[in-house]
Amino acid sequence: MTNQTAYIGGMTWGWTGVRGTWTGPKAEQSMTLMAERLNVNWTAIALGALQDHAQATEIKFGEAPTVTDDEVLAAIQQAKALQLKVCLKPVVNCADGTWRAHINFFDLDVPCEPKWSDWFASYTAFILHYARIAEETGCEMFCIGCEMVQTDRRETEWRQLIAEVRKVYSGIVTYNCDKYQEGQVKWWDAVDVISSSGYYPIGDWEEQLNRIEKVVSAYDKPFFFMEAGCPSREGSQHIPNDWGLQGEPSEEVQRQFYETMFGESDKRDWVGGFMLWDWPARLYEESDAAANDDYCMYGKQAEKTVHDYYAKKIAESTVGGTIS
Repeated sequence: MTNQTAYIGGMTWGWTGVRGTWTGPKAEQSMTLMAERLNVNWTAIALGALQDHAQATEIKFGEAPTVTDDEVLAAIQQAKALQLKVCLKPVVNCADGTWRAHINFFDLDVPCEPKWSDWFASYTAFILHYARIAEETGCEMFCIGCEMVQTDRRETEWRQLIAEVRKVYSGIVTYNCDKYQEGQVKWWDAVDVISSSGYYPIGDWEEQLNRIEKVVSAYDKPFFFMEAGCPSREGSQHIPNDWGLQGEPSEEVQRQFYETMFGESDKRDWVGGFMLWDWPARLYEESDAAANDDYCMYGKQAEKTVHDYYAKKIAESTVGGTIS
């Protein structure tokens, strides 16, 4: 794998990829502000496609609300114009609101029941569609899945999918496992980079990094956090993955989380960066930042924290490479 960057100072843009929101002045302004305010050198362009429920076997990526291919191309083109490296990240969701981690089927096929083989056939078509776009547009990285916890055990199918992706895409291939699941994926050798979701309680970072380090060492692969972040909300520093947690808006909570996460990660030279969560295609007004309690740090205290940290890390990494 060729060296693409010394450090991934990234932000996820555009989630969930709702049709009609990725083009036009507001979307363009959103990405421009992301690049300027955070000093990012990477972005994960993240889109969502739906299957009806967790036991459905058809992923309807050609239909609304999924963004159109033209919107994907426009987002990638703008990111490139802003001198950002791009990870294209297609993600499947359930239309009924069930979290994708619960997509699951019987281990053994049973007549008249939904099957892994049917689901993986649809998922492979979905992923290959965007892998081709990633290749055609020169995306430096492609993410083949996100937080698919119940699917992780299907090692044979994932290896087959990765082999098919490599037939159409020549860049860096990664998989975004869920928090706490780094050691459960048995096919890390098949991807180029290990990545996971870093939603760990503010007081647990040292312990969790100790655990992840053993996985990274065992596979001898580069590692970065494909997702990581915390809502600007009281209590979220202790359970940053709970986007629905009740609490008053708090920029301080978000800033303190980032300071702790960055500080602990700085002690580990194997942490190759972050693709933070997240920056929407339609931003709230900056004057409303203090009242906003979501993950985006636009106009909040954590914005400067991220900007300054990325500036430092990117400058430090100009010699040699971590994700290489």
